[in-house]
Amino acid sequence: MIRVTDRIAIDERQLEWRFLRASGPGGQNVNKVSTAVQLRFDVASSDTLPPEIKLRLARLAGARLTADGWLVIEAQRFRSQSRNREDALHRLLELIRRAAARPKPRIATRPTASSRDRRLAVKKLHATKKLLRRPFREVD
Repeated sequence: MIRVTDRIAIDERQLEWRFLRASGPGGQNVNKVSTAVQLRFDVASSDTLPPEIKLRLARLAGARLTADGWLVIEAQRFRSQSRNREDALHRLLELIRRAAARPKPRIATRPTASSRDRRLAVKKLHATKKLLRRPFREVD
């Protein structure tokens, strides 16, 4: 079991690892060794994550979440497969931790007196500018 938070742990069997050839620097090593890592986690069928965390995780994951509900994280930052594995797992755990943190509800506040005064001053300037653009008419 991989501990994510004090209440959430993920079974290692729920993770799928795929190894492929990375792009970028590495010389001949890039052409020979599959150092890039693709970590897949089935969010939709995971029984360890509560539904509200699954929803927040789906929102945070964005394009990394497939239509089938699989979260796909690709890591090819490092030249070694083991470091890319650690990087992918670390990124997955951070994403789940961010989803597990309940967002603080926004408390509606009233505008301050100075902000109201500033808004009214800008409105008055705008009205004066428009008034000056009018054609001049003599009053009888």
